[in-house]
Amino acid sequence: MSQSVPAVTHRTVHANGIDIHLAEAGDGPLVLLLHGFPELWYSWRRQLPALADAGYHAVAPDLRGYGRTTAPPAVEDYAMIQMTADVTGVIDALGHDHAVVAGHDWGANIAWACAQLHPGRITAVAALSVPFQPRPPEPPLRMLGQMAGEHLNWALYFQEPGLAEAELEHDVARTLRLMFYGLSGDAPEDLAPRLLGGLPAGSRLLDPIPEPRQLPAWLADDDLGYYAAEFGRTGFTGALNRYRNLDRDWADLGRLSGAAITQPALFVGGGRDTATRFIDRTPMEQAVAQLRTVVIPGCGHWIQQERPDEVTGELLTFLQQNIP
Repeated sequence: MSQSVPAVTHRTVHANGIDIHLAEAGDGPLVLLLHGFPELWYSWRRQLPALADAGYHAVAPDLRGYGRTTAPPAVEDYAMIQMTADVTGVIDALGHDHAVVAGHDWGANIAWACAQLHPGRITAVAALSVPFQPRPPEPPLRMLGQMAGEHLNWALYFQEPGLAEAELEHDVARTLRLMFYGLSGDAPEDLAPRLLGGLPAGSRLLDPIPEPRQLPAWLADDDLGYYAAEFGRTGFTGALNRYRNLDRDWADLGRLSGAAITQPALFVGGGRDTATRFIDRTPMEQAVAQLRTVVIPGCGHWIQQERPDEVTGELLTFLQQNIP
């Protein structure tokens, strides 16, 4: 007799002053799964039932500004202090005292910050694609401007309200198709480095990404359709506002300078992901006392979607070793 797959259900909770849409499955210790840009809870669609089947309460929210979660109007509403307060608010709303937090891309940064800001609520942290990076010595936008020089930088391009929205919202399905392909392990190996620092100033973000002949095997037409329908409805402003708080976060979180992460931690990166290839992981290794690092060869940025079985396996091993 075949075993049924745990069902993923949906509900909305009120936390930290906003309505937060959750996809969830299972019962047991709480594991929160935080997506990145430009993603949704849906990025964890393959992990939710697997974690539930292993005895965990797996919950993937749409982050504020995304999908069916409230999108507050002010840029400052997307500061890291608010993003982490959403996480602890969800933990409270679900009736748990603490949780494991796993995040991808911006979700990884939020997970790292939760571990620092709320150590009593976060029992362990797993980060996909983005290693822990200590607070820089000066405001990030200044440093990025100096590093970028005469080249396009994504974070700087996203700063002016309306500029990136005009490009990304012109054809939402195309935007997502190109971004998912361009940063994946299926794209030409030299494409991602050019996108993340090799384009001349004045370029548009999507210009150098070629149309894929077909969608990568890990991204079905229905998957792309779900993302496109949600972003077609909401636009990208809420998502982009997270980038517009880089300097505000630097000022708000000065007290975290030099703070260690004491919880058990897992970092999983793709061997073809620029964040894994070009970000120095030494500061993470020095700041995170209980760290396991895994690099998946040939995988790009969208790691839990590109290699769902491998990522799920690493998460389950990590949970079984560190959660009573």
